[in-house]
Amino acid sequence: MTDPFARPRAQADDGAGAMRPGGPLEGLRILELDAIGPVPLCGMLLADMGADVVRITRPGGQSAYADVGAAILHRGRTSVEVDLKSTAGRDGVLALVARTDALIEGMRPGVMERLGLGPDICLERAPRLVYARATGWGQNGPFHARAGHDINYLAITGALHALRGSDGRPQAPLNLVGDYAGGALYLAFGIVSAILHARKSGEGQVLDAAIVDGVSHLMGLFHALLANGQWCEQPQANLLDGGAPFYRCYACADGGHVAVGALEPQFYAALLTGLGLDVALYPQHERSRWPALETSLAQAFARAPRAHWEAIFAATDACVTPVLTLSEAMEHPANVARDVFVERDEVWQSTPAPRFSRTPGRIARAQELSLKDALNLWEAPSERSRGSPS
Repeated sequence: MTDPFARPRAQADDGAGAMRPGGPLEGLRILELDAIGPVPLCGMLLADMGADVVRITRPGGQSAYADVGAAILHRGRTSVEVDLKSTAGRDGVLALVARTDALIEGMRPGVMERLGLGPDICLERAPRLVYARATGWGQNGPFHARAGHDINYLAITGALHALRGSDGRPQAPLNLVGDYAGGALYLAFGIVSAILHARKSGEGQVLDAAIVDGVSHLMGLFHALLANGQWCEQPQANLLDGGAPFYRCYACADGGHVAVGALEPQFYAALLTGLGLDVALYPQHERSRWPALETSLAQAFARAPRAHWEAIFAATDACVTPVLTLSEAMEHPANVARDVFVERDEVWQSTPAPRFSRTPGRIARAQELSLKDALNLWEAPSERSRGSPS
């Protein structure tokens, strides 16, 4: 049977700049105002899925991400330099607004209004527009005007407290949980949802995508556990926070580490068998035995290098995997087989996700245009303004 998701290794675009034509969001137009945090990743997600994304940047080519990260975070978009404080720049952006499905901005509340580009003005120009506002604290509330970063949003939602090490010190998980999971993913999902509504109803709307809202939503399972008396607020005292010896990382003889996630009884049995330990001596959920189990697991893994344990558990369901560096991850056979990483412009980066059998995503080549050329590019009305709502 043919694998519908199989595709050739993608290392260069075709002549049009796309890995493959189309994508599930082909035909959508998105106007992205350059920002940090969730906005650039959201723009990348939409562009990867085939949306036509025009990115408004500051004069002089100064981007919020001016380093090599821009090669990935800004991929697949058309960049246009605009002075938003000038009348010509404002009028140009409003002309683009009239031709787009959604606008994404990540400024502090009130800034867009002061620029004359607030939601009231934009929705008057384009009644079916999705006006997406990405912030950390939200558009209202006592913190709405405060500065903040990923770690602050995790702290105020309780997520950072739950991510503590054995010493009780909270550990920031890069900016994956706040900016990206609680921010960019919810922002992109909200935009697509609101566009679907606009196409059915003919009505645009304002999207308030706050990172604190997204992270709190992600923490729903743990709020439920707390309500049921199944969550302990002490560090590493729970099943999924490193408290269970069979769900944590262990050091190996060569300084490498392995990740163990043997939650189910059969996986737990496979873990102990692979390490030469007697399952009968360590009942999985007998917490009084967890300290002894932790010691035995740590001693066992410390006897051999990481590669040894990877080989031992490769053909089992013990849920033991090597903890790879970023460089190692790009060369791991499992990732190579699925083309999880592709090379573009001498930069290795992640392939679009998720994967679609009929309308695969793409990595389009970024380009720069003048405001005039961008307006000409979007001269025809967008899909949302064609015809009447169904």
